[in-house]
Amino acid sequence: MVVQGSGRRARRAGLVGVLWAAAELTVTVGVVVLLLVVHQVWWTNRQAAAAAQDRVQALERAWGQDPAPGGPDAPDSPDAPGAPGVPGAPDLPEPTATVPVPVPVPPGPGPAEKAAAGPAAQRDRAYAVLRIPRLGLVVPVAQGIDKRAVLDKGYVGQYPGTAGPGERGNFALAGHRNTHGEPFRYINRLRAGDELIVDIRGRRFTYVVGKTLSETTERDTGVIAPVPRSVVKPDQGYGEPGAYITLTTCTPEYSSKYRLVVWGTLKPS
Repeated sequence: MVVQGSGRRARRAGLVGVLWAAAELTVTVGVVVLLLVVHQVWWTNRQAAAAAQDRVQALERAWGQDPAPGGPDAPDSPDAPGAPGVPGAPDLPEPTATVPVPVPVPPGPGPAEKAAAGPAAQRDRAYAVLRIPRLGLVVPVAQGIDKRAVLDKGYVGQYPGTAGPGERGNFALAGHRNTHGEPFRYINRLRAGDELIVDIRGRRFTYVVGKTLSETTERDTGVIAPVPRSVVKPDQGYGEPGAYITLTTCTPEYSSKYRLVVWGTLKPS
């Protein structure tokens, strides 16, 4: 009887030990996951937002020293590599099996996108500043929509092949809605009549929000066409040539399932 009781106690003690170890492991894993979430949601935002503001200030200092447009480093100069709206600018990437033409944020650059976007120096070069007074947003604009080179820095990226600021056509931009500075987190709050201001050395272009598309698919490339019009929802968009701006980001929040689109038209100077 003594031996049997000791055996039961030993088994019970072993079970308690296993349960305790499992509980400790669960707590440890939970803490690690929590730290990862904090890093991704909070720390990356803090780092990217601070770096983006530093870049805005650097651009403004450079423009203050040399405000005249058309210099060799001006983004619209024919000598500037990858300048928007001029010969030599990268083309809009063609859809591939691994990298579809996305509306705001691609999963990563594939061979076709890399070839279309050109050297990294062209993709990640901030050349303009976007200001959205309603949202209190001031963010640098760079060439390309590569996540690591542009979007994860807290920048807004210009779709390759789209029109430059102030030009006839569609000046189309992508930005993160969550994490990495999340510059486009609140663009769903924009309403008709709100201003979208784009500053380039020596020049300012003001667009006025006209229409929004609350949800479409990542393959709806019509929203960034020269005359923006959804191919998924053909009743959404524009039908006449003009000078447009397009803002795109993921929706709903903390998801990349759909795309949110805001359109505006250039305000006459």
